[in-house]
Amino acid sequence: MKKIVINRPGGYEQLTIAEVPNPVPRDHEVLVQTSAVGVNYADVCVRWGVYESAKKFVGWPITPGFEFSGKVVARGKAVTKLEIGDEVFGVTFFNGYSTHIAASDELVWRKPKSLTTFEAAGFPAVFLTAYHALFQNVRIRPGMKVLIHSAGGGVGSALVQLAKISSLHVTAVVGSAHKVDYVRSLGADYVIDKSSEDLWSRVKELVPEGFDIVFDANGPETLRQSYDRLRPTGKLVVYGFHSMLPKEGGKLKWIKAGLGFLRIPRFNPLTMTSDNKSIVAFNLSFLFPEHHLLNEGMAELVKWLDEKRIKPPHITEFRLEDVALAHKLLESGKSIGKIILKTGF
Repeated sequence: MKKIVINRPGGYEQLTIAEVPNPVPRDHEVLVQTSAVGVNYADVCVRWGVYESAKKFVGWPITPGFEFSGKVVARGKAVTKLEIGDEVFGVTFFNGYSTHIAASDELVWRKPKSLTTFEAAGFPAVFLTAYHALFQNVRIRPGMKVLIHSAGGGVGSALVQLAKISSLHVTAVVGSAHKVDYVRSLGADYVIDKSSEDLWSRVKELVPEGFDIVFDANGPETLRQSYDRLRPTGKLVVYGFHSMLPKEGGKLKWIKAGLGFLRIPRFNPLTMTSDNKSIVAFNLSFLFPEHHLLNEGMAELVKWLDEKRIKPPHITEFRLEDVALAHKLLESGKSIGKIILKTGF
């Protein structure tokens, strides 16, 4: 089998291809021959050496990647719900950038007929993140007003769709003009292009009373203002810190990253109590042991796919050998929806 290996933190040159034996599935695992694997911003953070769960549980060398699609080619003796030959998709605790993956049968599901194999590879991580953010961390009610940053990306575009099928009022933020029509097509009520509009002036103009929920993965660039734009009882949901990680040529600028860390706002629980506002934060990779949460989310997401209430994100394809180009595009902020790497059949 082939897989991408990173031996130490750095730029695109650290993404190397290795030939290794196929993994052998353990009792509760299936071996999946992949057709495609998803690329996420977390994978870039793994390459830089700043992704917490990668440092805590894996170390170096490491193969990044959290999601995949393919077919089952072998299974452990305790697996009963999946058969050899099944077309599947799923999530994995790293090791995704591979032609073969041994994954827990609790985190692998049969591929819905409504998804192509490439769409399936880019679906699980972003939609499970969005589902957990919206349905497993807050209590929503129809008519709530929500602000979604980075709405043209994978998680953002999933959040827009899930919010709209829940009858929420969506203000979406994008970073460039070419993403506006895409996000509108997903149902957003307002789309703000912060490359040509003053973000917070426009937000105040459109929703002067503030938001019930703000979804923010930017980090220090917007966290304080996002909190300030919450109405009483509002919640700020945080699932990333992209703006804290400036880069150049694929390499992290450590001094600026350190300055970004110092710019992270500190929220005082006493003040938050008086404000009647709260903050929820999570990292999907630390949720992988919580099988019940992920299976609950995926069951509902597949149902909505079958009912055509949601659709997969726009897909941009690269070959596994062109993984550096995929990372470069993702870092540029110009991609729409999801990037996937084609790996096999």
